[in-house]
Amino acid sequence: MSEKKDEILYTYNSNVYLNITNACPCNCEFCIRRTSDSVGESGSLWLSHNPSFEDVKKAIDNFDFSGYSEAVFCGYGEPTSSFEVLIKTAKYLREKGIKTRLNTNGLGCLINKRDITKELCENVDFISISLNASNAEKYEAIVHPVFGIISFDAMLDFGRKCKEYTDNVAFSVVDIIGETEIEASQKIADDIGIKLRVREYTP
Repeated sequence: MSEKKDEILYTYNSNVYLNITNACPCNCEFCIRRTSDSVGESGSLWLSHNPSFEDVKKAIDNFDFSGYSEAVFCGYGEPTSSFEVLIKTAKYLREKGIKTRLNTNGLGCLINKRDITKELCENVDFISISLNASNAEKYEAIVHPVFGIISFDAMLDFGRKCKEYTDNVAFSVVDIIGETEIEASQKIADDIGIKLRVREYTP
């Protein structure tokens, strides 16, 4: 029997995604990891190990990017949990003329125990940060971060710092949090000066 091949690169809804780690400090109530091991027509996104940059580079080199203008760091883990690979990959894709987007929980500074925002914004073309809730208590109840109650303020601070280096940053929420929470989240985004995207929840 042949060994399972890790699904590092996959496509969904006309986008290309990079699955560079399964590590994540959160256990979000609405995360697809709770119900499925794949997205769309991808194979299982559970990795046997954290891919090295060489692993990711090989997956990129073996993929035909014709018709795709962007690669999104978004898999079954938090991409900033594999920060060195993330940055090396973003630089490599830029050399190939491919724009990059990062979907992140915004806890990368806590994960890496240092401020990563400048390096991130210099190398990734667009940063999308999951806001998820309008205050620390609701955030903790929905996201269940291992860092506890400080996570919400750390995520907001991550957004503020990214805004210092790029205008290509946005917060996002999922529509199932309800209209009242979306309105409160919009106020937070407006106060920080970052746009808010409301994403449709897809079970």
